Amino acid sequence: MKYYILFGPPGAGKGTHASAIAEKYNLKHISTGELLRAEIAAGSELGKEAKKLIDAGSLVPDAVVEGMIESAFDTIKGVDGFLLDGFPRNLAQAADLNAILAKRGEEITGVIGIMISDEVVRKRIAHRAAIEGRADDASDETITNRINTYHAQTEPLIAFYKEAGKYYECNGDQGDIADNRARVLALVETIK
Repeated sequence: MKYYILFGPPGAGKGTHASAIAEKYNLKHISTGELLRAEIAAGSELGKEAKKLIDAGSLVPDAVVEGMIESAFDTIKGVDGFLLDGFPRNLAQAADLNAILAKRGEEITGVIGIMISDEVVRKRIAHRAAIEGRADDASDETITNRINTYHAQTEPLIAFYKEAGKYYECNGDQGDIADNRARVLALVETIK
């Protein structure tokens, strides 16, 4: 089984390119954002709590996200692997993911890093919020908080996965979506 992590700052194009990667390699795309939005839409207790945190630009507790992901690993069949999008977001989650996979006799296959500048992050998140009506992405304050949270908590994962020999990166802010997708898919081809 293959286990890929789709990595990058908010707005890097992870969701945009995930379907092409998943289709080409018969992977199940697991977006923690989509899992959480489904809980919010359902009005569950988890959804209500998650909505408060997301609206403030904060992250949902690790144990909640990890439980959803482990459940997906256990229940989804007929794929050659998984493409995680939005997880792990910090070093503790990365260590927990390694433990979850170790219990299965597995490990991370590779981390696909799509990098963009903070300026591009701002433009893309604001554009996405307008198009999709995503209130969680609408205000400048929330966008700034998400960028700062990414740099403080998520960006250290680059060094963590580089040290493990699992990190692969490409630029995600040059050209159009097709150009960026070609670079992303070419990068995935290099991961063994």
